[in-house]
Amino acid sequence: MGELRASISADRSVHLCLDMQRLFGSGGPWFTPWVERVLPTVTRLARHAPARTIFTRFVPPARADDAPGMWRSYYEKWECVTRDKIDPGVLDLLPPLLGFVPPGMVFDKPAYSAFSRPDLHPLLRAKGVDTLVISGAETDVCVLSTVLSAVDLGYRVILAKDALCSSADQSHDALLLLYARRFDIQIELADTENIIAEWSI
Repeated sequence: MGELRASISADRSVHLCLDMQRLFGSGGPWFTPWVERVLPTVTRLARHAPARTIFTRFVPPARADDAPGMWRSYYEKWECVTRDKIDPGVLDLLPPLLGFVPPGMVFDKPAYSAFSRPDLHPLLRAKGVDTLVISGAETDVCVLSTVLSAVDLGYRVILAKDALCSSADQSHDALLLLYARRFDIQIELADTENIIAEWSI
């Protein structure tokens, strides 16, 4: 677990950095301790390819009643993170990442998967992207949902395994094992150092 099968084409690849926001940082309402631990590695990956980086932000609805279906029940439980209740600044990217936008892009999303934004896939296809290098939070929630969507859409998926984080060690470890064993043809896992070495920008 950790070897890339081929080099990464600069013209056909994007770094998709998921939800590295103050929302999940120290002092945020959904504090994820590992965010601070992996932030330097995520920053290094973004610095390598800032113009090829798309940052997503998880943006809750203003009120629970604005959310569809079971998301309404979710935000009835987590009313404290609805936009009517929180400081809007907690939705921002973590400070070390702000300097990469521009040239990097920010996509706000209403749900776990980056592809819950219906314009993301057409944008990537229009740019000729067939490879996604994925980092961010959380391994077992938004990363999981995005990865499975990307697999369904036929992308080559490369997970920067040292640039992923979760608030639950057990499920983080279990998901890395699942990605490596159950999806070994469609998902590659590698350290950021290896990814950068194989990614000519």
